[in-house]
Amino acid sequence: MRMASACAIFVLFLLLPSLINADTHTNFIFDRFNASSLELFGNASLKSNAISLNHPSRLNNIGRAFYPHPVRMKDRGSPNSISSFSTSFVFSIVPSSDSQSGFGLAFLMTPHRSPDGFLSIQYLGLISNISSVGKASNHMFAIEFDTLKNLEFQDIDDNHVGVDLNDLKSVNSTPAGFWTANNQFRDLDLKSGQNIQAWIDYDDLQNDLKVTIAQAGLDRPKKPLLYMKNISLSNILEDEMYVGFSAATGVIYEENYILAWSFTTNGTAPSLNTSNLPSFIHKKSKSSNTRLIAGISTACVVLILLVVVGASLGRLKRNQYRDIIEEWEEEYWPHRFKYKELHIATKGFGDEELLGSGGFSQVYRGVLPTNGIQVAVKCIPRETDDGVKEFIAEISSLGRLQHRNLLQIRGFCRRKKQLFIVYDYMPNGSLEKMIFGNPKIVLGWTQRYRVLRDVAAGLLYLHEEWEHRVVHRDIKSSNVLLDSEFNGKLGDFGLARLYEHNENSHTTRVVGTLGYIAPELIHTGKASPATDVFGFGILMLEIACGRRPVDPSLQPSQTVMVDWLRELHANGRLMDGADPNLCGQYVEAEMEKVLTLGLQCCSPQPESRPGTRQVLQKLEEEAPIPDLYAPFQLEMSLASNSWRSPTSFSRSTDASISTSLDGL
Repeated sequence: MRMASACAIFVLFLLLPSLINADTHTNFIFDRFNASSLELFGNASLKSNAISLNHPSRLNNIGRAFYPHPVRMKDRGSPNSISSFSTSFVFSIVPSSDSQSGFGLAFLMTPHRSPDGFLSIQYLGLISNISSVGKASNHMFAIEFDTLKNLEFQDIDDNHVGVDLNDLKSVNSTPAGFWTANNQFRDLDLKSGQNIQAWIDYDDLQNDLKVTIAQAGLDRPKKPLLYMKNISLSNILEDEMYVGFSAATGVIYEENYILAWSFTTNGTAPSLNTSNLPSFIHKKSKSSNTRLIAGISTACVVLILLVVVGASLGRLKRNQYRDIIEEWEEEYWPHRFKYKELHIATKGFGDEELLGSGGFSQVYRGVLPTNGIQVAVKCIPRETDDGVKEFIAEISSLGRLQHRNLLQIRGFCRRKKQLFIVYDYMPNGSLEKMIFGNPKIVLGWTQRYRVLRDVAAGLLYLHEEWEHRVVHRDIKSSNVLLDSEFNGKLGDFGLARLYEHNENSHTTRVVGTLGYIAPELIHTGKASPATDVFGFGILMLEIACGRRPVDPSLQPSQTVMVDWLRELHANGRLMDGADPNLCGQYVEAEMEKVLTLGLQCCSPQPESRPGTRQVLQKLEEEAPIPDLYAPFQLEMSLASNSWRSPTSFSRSTDASISTSLDGL
């Protein structure tokens, strides 16, 4: 009897792990979807028995689809061991046109299902905020099928597969494609609109990850597209994770679909039936019936004659409200807003929605009626040639830039003699307003220092990291916008110019804002990264001192901020320049660094200024700040002359345009 009981206990002990795994094992397959298959969030919806992660009327938003139940990835009592998993799914990325695409989609394992508060645009809806990028607390595992080359995250191209661990910078990535049976590699265009099948397999015992893709309907390639050895997900995945898909709709629109999906833990994902899946490729319909075509053609001719008569009678009235399309629009930016939509969003461009005005524009707060998203709408009168040039410059430069520290443009509109640019709304307004606008809360030093690093990072992207070199030409505090978390974003690209990295600027017109213009511009008119660095130096000193570059209300020796600070430095009293409104609440070493580095950036000699990358490295404490030992009297004299030289500007004075983007 005792022997039988002992045997039973021993057998139960051997079976216990299997029983636990049986309770926690997840296995499912969807050859088609219905309303109850997955939980849908944000933009996601059911369409033709497939999951659509996007909606054409909702831009700059996130779509997510998850298996309804959390998947247990760790056995109880074994925190360092996770379940192996295998999944296969069919997806389709359909661009809005033959030449434009969005950002792709991602298979996602995460503890967070809802996308509320998450970032869209080029972030695929994977990250909640900029400060969380790369943090272990994300517990995010994603395989991205990326159709945008984002230099901020060091993407290899605009058609690749990558592995993301808590970060948007992939730990491994490779161009999209598959290996044939005879070991030939074939490229696969992710954004072709065709159905593509993916297989993802993770073996916890071997610590290896395999990702394979191929056209749906083909056999699974024996050789994976991406193979990673010695990769452990035990610190990435939590005890329970949600599995699903994420995509973000941007200002360049595309449709992302999941057509079938299978998943299992501790095994191989069930095979999918791909033979009857729908196709979402946009096709032009054709008719083989010649008689029908002839009949339709005849009817169309008659109808056209009738329509022409009616159209001629109402043409003047229609033209009064019609959106005008120009030749340059498709080249520069594909997304247009209808004027009616912007009119509703801004309550008829009412005075109560006006955020700021000056120069060639007024800026209004708005709420898009299609999705409730807050935006800022810049209105530029058509009467001035400079206004049109600024409008086109901003569309052509900012419209194609993608960086977290640059103000994101959403689209544009043109109606009658008015031009409109639509941006993300910045609830904390401009940096100028937070320092000089008598705010209720003084912007603290920690926030000011972070904003400086943000702007420096955005400027480095413009000067060195984008495909072209961009010279902003109007760096100043009113053009630095603050989001809800007081992250700095550089905006207003109306004066920006872009050219190849090996080219020099050919511009010879002096533009900018009085107080921020580098001395050499007065003589040559040629903007360069060094002139942007000068403007950034003035910005640094503004933030540190809490005063404007030129203030005639002060004593003559203090009127020009740079001259005043050089004099203080020469007398060993540089720290006396710190903003008194901070009441000494700052890190002294950081304050001294900003004041010293700001003076270096404002050197009258362009070759004496640090490069943009050096500036960012010094702000991030990656490089020491050398002593300033230049002949200050000479610099003061040169700087003083440069400030006081009579100059003609293409914009109005600083006083009239400093509020041009307040509240964006």
